[in-house]
Amino acid sequence: FSAEQEAQALRKAMKGFGTDEDAIIEILTKLNVSQRQQVLITYKSSIGRDLIDDLKSELSGNFERVIIGMMTPTTMYDVHELRRALKGAGTDEGCLIEILASRTNEEIRRINENYKLQYGRTLEEDIVSDTSSMFQRVLVSLATGNRDEGMYVDDALAQQDAQCLYEAGEKKWGTDEVQFMAILCTRNRCHLLRVFDAYRGIADKDITDSIKSEMSGDLEDALLAVVKCVRNKPAYFAERLYKSMKGLGTDDNTLIRVMVSRSEIDMLDIRREFLTMYGKSLYSFIKGDCSGDYRKVLLRLCGG
Repeated sequence: FSAEQEAQALRKAMKGFGTDEDAIIEILTKLNVSQRQQVLITYKSSIGRDLIDDLKSELSGNFERVIIGMMTPTTMYDVHELRRALKGAGTDEGCLIEILASRTNEEIRRINENYKLQYGRTLEEDIVSDTSSMFQRVLVSLATGNRDEGMYVDDALAQQDAQCLYEAGEKKWGTDEVQFMAILCTRNRCHLLRVFDAYRGIADKDITDSIKSEMSGDLEDALLAVVKCVRNKPAYFAERLYKSMKGLGTDDNTLIRVMVSRSEIDMLDIRREFLTMYGKSLYSFIKGDCSGDYRKVLLRLCGG
């Protein structure tokens, strides 16, 4: 890999009349995120121009958004998306839920650090000023990045947690949402899987069915996302992708964010889950839903 060579090739693709979009796709999709950062620096030192500015002036629309996303370091990409979700026109609750429910403690820690540096206020402050009630509390809890990440399962406690959830929801009139939050947002993954098994034994239904019948709106979406990410994160993202494309119109924000942010983490697993869940490949779904350079670059990120 030669950053110098790739930088010159990118300049060539953008220089003069017209833009060679295929070359840009070709160059950037074969590099990983850290190599792209090296190219960014080399481009400036060798050519004396800013690569991001050049790309922005040559490209447009969703295709531009994918390319700029790919050129952004992983943590900063999440930071920008969270900020857009909070400070754009209206709140994009789906984006807040997706990022905060699926990232690891370490990722959340880096997000918080960079958010503050970038915007001069904390992520928590922006969440609090932009959301309300129990949904706000769940997001604030997730944004602390304080989930137990150990593997230890205390069987008695798992049984007790399951009983607690049952009594906080199905068993009483009204729902004690704080109990759900306390257990779902802080316990470790292995422990929660045991809790969900025990819950099925006690309530005779799945925890997700209880959440759906006991909660509504953003709070319901947030807790369901937490449960899905605990059970099977790639399946959660497969569902996000499916929902972004099925039916009329495309939710480009979600499609772009998941494809860009997971491309180097678990895209193979997501593809496998997608095929299992929907009987069609993610590749064919994107192919049927998008067009032009936007489609080309997403298919390259998808692979296969």
